[in-house]
Amino acid sequence: MANSEKLVERFRKRDATIAVIGLGYVGLPLAVEYAKRGFAVRGIERNEARVDAVNRGENYVADVLIDDLSDVVGGGRLSATQSFDGIGEADAILICVPTPLDKNKQPDTSYIEHVVAQSLPHVRAGQLMVLESTTYPGTTEEIIRPLIEDRGLAVGDDVFLAFSPERVDPGNPRYKTHNTPKVVGGVTEACTDCAKALYEQIIDAGVFAVSSPRAAEMTKLLENTFRIVNISLVNELAQLCERMDIDVWEVIEAAKTKPFGFMPFYPGPGLGGHCIPLDPFYLSWKAREYDFTTQFIELAGRIGDAMPYHVVERAAALLNEAGKPLHGSRVLLLGMAYKRDVDDLRQSPALKIARLLIDRGACVGYHDPYIPRIDRDGVALESLPLTPDVLAAQDLVLITTAHTNVDVADAIAHAPLIYDTRNATRGSDESHVIRLGAGRR
Repeated sequence: MANSEKLVERFRKRDATIAVIGLGYVGLPLAVEYAKRGFAVRGIERNEARVDAVNRGENYVADVLIDDLSDVVGGGRLSATQSFDGIGEADAILICVPTPLDKNKQPDTSYIEHVVAQSLPHVRAGQLMVLESTTYPGTTEEIIRPLIEDRGLAVGDDVFLAFSPERVDPGNPRYKTHNTPKVVGGVTEACTDCAKALYEQIIDAGVFAVSSPRAAEMTKLLENTFRIVNISLVNELAQLCERMDIDVWEVIEAAKTKPFGFMPFYPGPGLGGHCIPLDPFYLSWKAREYDFTTQFIELAGRIGDAMPYHVVERAAALLNEAGKPLHGSRVLLLGMAYKRDVDDLRQSPALKIARLLIDRGACVGYHDPYIPRIDRDGVALESLPLTPDVLAAQDLVLITTAHTNVDVADAIAHAPLIYDTRNATRGSDESHVIRLGAGRR
């Protein structure tokens, strides 16, 4: 029986051992899901505090249920370590590490290269390695494959290599790891078969196989490029609607009544999170190798980058209309996370807005029930209580994240002036409440 057939059989019997490298918002839910389905899972994480937390059954990722984590840890099916020594015991190695951009929006694959280099001394024949980290088309075959083959292991015969993009949506109450369809693409047909068999054990929504890792890598980038382009389009229209005295939110609701040919996207203070502001630029960077310019991505990125500046300019104009300069005014940001009901600050437009306001002399504070304090990107603040006195003391309340457990009605009742970039105040006709893209006062 070939190595691939033996591996597929082990996966289907669920008596395989899984190593998950990187126990963040992607890796930990994946590790817990495999452990729940009966696999023995070893998590490898460089952050010692995370390792200790997992081994105590303490959760730090919102999308993981604490009962699930404590059950699989207590049952001996999941453990964590900082060491790569146990890689040789694993039947599958899943890589879930960051793939950031540098300040010039150039891809940084150093995390991938590091964990592969640490794993290789322990890699053996009869293993599957899958990269889940979002990256440019070609990464799996151009970076990882040569490293494996330099050890004398044949990809597709000895070791099986594939790419399967993570599709995590932090804070989404409906779609989790098990009910979100998975895409896999292997270097060879045997690689794809192994990866598909592995993910079919935990993905109830189905596993879709494509012809290559490059196709799977491009799939993820298409998904996020689609989003950045459409979000940037609606952000541009929101700015136009402000000048034309048209409510863009009303227009979107009307357009949504069309049952075909339209999908609603909504404006906001800028692009945030781990995917949309970053991932499309992996494709933009790779395209230059082929003398190709990804014009939609470049334009969408410029519009997204400009939104925090637009928000600050509009805030300054509203304060000016109230007879107050931005310099010296008290501005309270409601929400610092990049999206509602999460504690994630990565690429948050609220951070950039706060820094721009501070640079222009505003007295900035914030309230966010998920983020008690901030010390990054030139912003060092602690969350203020959202009391009537705090609200009344502001010159402007700027809604930057629409957390569901923040009482917007209280803000409307007590704040003298509100600029809402998330449509959290929809339905309010108070003259002191102005929404992004909703026309003049």
